[in-house]
Amino acid sequence: MNLAEALQWRYAVKRMNGNTIPPGKLHRILDAIRMAPSSSGLQPFEVFVISNRELKNKIQPIAFNQPQIGQASHVLVFAIWDAYTEQRINDYFLLNNQERNIDDTLTDVTRKRIIKNFSQQTEQEHVQHASRQSAIALGFGLVAAAVEKVDSTPMEGFHAAQLDELLGFQEKHLKSDCILALGYRDEENDWALNLKKVRRPRQALFTFIE
Repeated sequence: MNLAEALQWRYAVKRMNGNTIPPGKLHRILDAIRMAPSSSGLQPFEVFVISNRELKNKIQPIAFNQPQIGQASHVLVFAIWDAYTEQRINDYFLLNNQERNIDDTLTDVTRKRIIKNFSQQTEQEHVQHASRQSAIALGFGLVAAAVEKVDSTPMEGFHAAQLDELLGFQEKHLKSDCILALGYRDEENDWALNLKKVRRPRQALFTFIE
């Protein structure tokens, strides 16, 4: 499939069949998530890749008993930073400078500016900003899954505080942001399988200014 065909093929699967995603496909989807852009390159999130059946069963009631959680091959939990701390920003620039083999002095102005900007924002603003970066990575994961012909269901319907407690996110200074179930559609039991894909028409969605 080309990209347009892959996007037409995918939909938010309502029932999965429990089959396991081959490791190569999973790794390519995760790499797409890792390669997604983020503001200042900070990647203010972590992704927890869960295949453990017992843990998936514990997550399912937290996610309003959505069946895809238990039926998925893997459940990805996107967890965002609870704050843009000076240490987290410094750690990023340390990695950046090591990987690019440049002196720290060359990025000091940018690093200090970013620290100052976030120091003037509230915790809520930090969380909102991190969530937007996580959403970009989620989108990359959805597209990559479609290209790999792996089904996916993004989910925001869950009790965040309960999921944070279950996965120990408070100790990690993280907050659960979104869930992505990955697996394969149950063609016999998924009522959404043959529904026509509905999107707003191009003329309603796009405004061209020339």
